[in-house]
Amino acid sequence: MKAQDQSTYDVIISGAGPVGLFLACELALAKCSVLILEKAEAPNTPLKQLPFGIRGLSAPTIEALYRRGLLEQLEVHKRIKNPHLHAKEGAQRQVGHFAGIPFLEGNVDTSQWEYRLPGSPATSLISEMQELETVFARRAESLGVEIKRGLAITGFQQNADEVTVEAGHQSFKAKWLVGCDGSRSVVRKLGGFEFAGTEPEFTGYTTRIDIADPEKLKPGRNVTERGMYMQSQPGYVVIQDFDGGAFHSSDKPITLEHVQEVLRRVSGTDVTINALHTATTWTDRARQATTYRNGKILLAGDAAHIHSPLGGQGLNLGLGDAMNLGWKLAATIREEAPEGLLDSYYTERYPIGTQVLDWSRAQVAIMKPDPGARALNAVIRDLINTRDGATYFAGRVWGIHTHYRLNGNHPLTGHSVPNFEFEDGSAIGELMHDGKGILLDFDGNDSLKTFATEYSSQISYISGSAKEQLGLSALLIRPDGIIAWASDKSFDLNGLEEAAARWFVINSKSI
Repeated sequence: MKAQDQSTYDVIISGAGPVGLFLACELALAKCSVLILEKAEAPNTPLKQLPFGIRGLSAPTIEALYRRGLLEQLEVHKRIKNPHLHAKEGAQRQVGHFAGIPFLEGNVDTSQWEYRLPGSPATSLISEMQELETVFARRAESLGVEIKRGLAITGFQQNADEVTVEAGHQSFKAKWLVGCDGSRSVVRKLGGFEFAGTEPEFTGYTTRIDIADPEKLKPGRNVTERGMYMQSQPGYVVIQDFDGGAFHSSDKPITLEHVQEVLRRVSGTDVTINALHTATTWTDRARQATTYRNGKILLAGDAAHIHSPLGGQGLNLGLGDAMNLGWKLAATIREEAPEGLLDSYYTERYPIGTQVLDWSRAQVAIMKPDPGARALNAVIRDLINTRDGATYFAGRVWGIHTHYRLNGNHPLTGHSVPNFEFEDGSAIGELMHDGKGILLDFDGNDSLKTFATEYSSQISYISGSAKEQLGLSALLIRPDGIIAWASDKSFDLNGLEEAAARWFVINSKSI
């Protein structure tokens, strides 16, 4: 007999990884009750720690954390540096790569990013999975989120009003269920979502090993005629074996003998492994849910899309989902959502996911061990070594150009708001900790102040001149930091009214 939790939560989230935890923070910030169910008993595993768990955070992720006051809590990037990005004395520093082809700091022309102001957060930072989960869990719990570990979801039923979730020998109810439970998502499978895409080209191995003769392996990332291997630190080796994903799909154990055979074949050496401490496999399978919602069920993160970890964009993509979905779902729950608001989660995030999947596929295409791929690799290498080429690849890898196609005449509409710095030293990102929208008025226009009072429960009115205003007079900023409307000196009140009605509700009730 199942024990039933009598509470009805606003949202149950499956999965206490970074995406599930960050989404919970966004919902709880908007006064929603949230329960997270996580199948793992403990939050920390060896694969989440350095160097296995190392992740590069892109500009949209860094901006999101900054706007919620979480960026300052990250410490890993302050005490470590990615060994792949180190340069020998006198050489340019590598700041990223595409399919293992590095782009260099000195070649990236940041002046091409005209809306990125001085004082903006970094374009990329190093963190680790364990650190992110610790920071997000601490924040979630401080906001009242319940986290129950060791409870895997085994089933659920939904009707027009709620979802009943079964986990272990317990039953829970919520108005909404969100699957943030990874690439093998139970919520996605039981929820009837189609997961369309392409099959893998390779099996990837992430290992910690003792090597008898490490000098036989070159440091860093090495693309060979048979695949790729990367030695980041002594004993930590990543391998790509272009076997069509066969080993990853098999039930065979990852043995020392197998890893040694693959490493020797891919590296073209007779390197010897003395001990295998930790190993996991992965592939470049690229799939995406054809919809992110089925009734009261939603998907985010790897539950909605999977791809090769090349370039490290999976975590950033998932956190972007959470930032986009959180305020929209909260407004829906609080009955403060205009028609179609929640549907915009899919219409905005699906194209971003598609772009990332294609970016991953493109990298795999030029890493394959065949003459055609090597020819393409050489062309990309030439392009990436140019100033415009390096700037383009950096902009894509760091998410500088990520935006949504929103209605509006100004070119900034749909983009992340620049980090305007005011005369008193404060910056717009520091004023977004409460998760509300903002009507930013540089000119102190009384009609804008009056307009903002009609949306006071969802929009804060901020007035004051900035050190650099980019020729703007006013902006409407969504809770996720996206510009919904912008106007230069020729004031566009009709455009503001249309944008506000698209994202907010007049005289919305306060809960």
